[in-house]
Amino acid sequence: MTYHTRSAPAATTYAQAGPLTDLSAYRTQLAPFPETIADLCRVVQGVLMHIFWQGRDTRPLTEEHRQALYARSAAVKLAAILHLDDRPLTIARSPDRRLPATSRDYSLLLVALLRHQRVPARSRCGFVTYIAPQHYEDHWLVEYWDDAEGRWILVDPQMDADQRAALNVTFDPLDIPRTRFLSSGAAWQHCRSGTLDPSLFGHLEDRGMHAIRCTLIRDLAALNRVEMQPWDRWGLMLPPDEMLNDADMTLLDTVAHATVGAVATPSADAVEALYASDPRLRPPYTWLVTPGVTLWRANQPQSH
Repeated sequence: MTYHTRSAPAATTYAQAGPLTDLSAYRTQLAPFPETIADLCRVVQGVLMHIFWQGRDTRPLTEEHRQALYARSAAVKLAAILHLDDRPLTIARSPDRRLPATSRDYSLLLVALLRHQRVPARSRCGFVTYIAPQHYEDHWLVEYWDDAEGRWILVDPQMDADQRAALNVTFDPLDIPRTRFLSSGAAWQHCRSGTLDPSLFGHLEDRGMHAIRCTLIRDLAALNRVEMQPWDRWGLMLPPDEMLNDADMTLLDTVAHATVGAVATPSADAVEALYASDPRLRPPYTWLVTPGVTLWRANQPQSH
């Protein structure tokens, strides 16, 4: 597949790496590299292993694995992947040689690879209906712009063949129906209006309006090319629900409206202006300039 981005909405914004998706230090390893979405997802699936799907392996994470899991940037993740196995990234690793990950990491790495190829792409934080029955599971996906079809396409890079079979996923994870994903902004709006039950949203014990609120703010950050960890909390995420005042709720309603978008897709200009308007919506700057552990930084390649 050849990507053309001249007419893509927000191409200039979402084709550029953010602070956590810059892979410029890996130009040698990433050239030449697969370009189709299917092939890129296979690469991501071949180097990552979700912490809840690790071959049903009950062994505890090593300290190296734990540090890599908590690292924020795609570059640090790649350094850790190559530390475990220095073969080309296109070679799928055995499960025990893959880097432990969450859905955010699958999303982050695919977005980083797409942006490295100048393809407009963005992580989305929301809720899917195909992981747990009768439940909206907190999950990260990827949207990329397909110029030929003139639309943003929703992809789940985590859903390999084994997971699709185990979850009975019958649709194409490379083009997820919008009915199977509810953005965090839409979830907030539905639960605020009473059309959906907040207790159906979240992950494990972290459910309800607070879980939706945290995911909503993470989605706003991701739409500003700042893809934080699912356990990172800052600013307006921190107060308990009962401590939010009317102005806070109005601001969150505004965030929901902006992330849903006026015509089913968020405006890059709108989310950027909103993100800049209140420091409680932005993670601490130090989290971005020191985006992960230092264990593998000495092994990172230099740009060529």
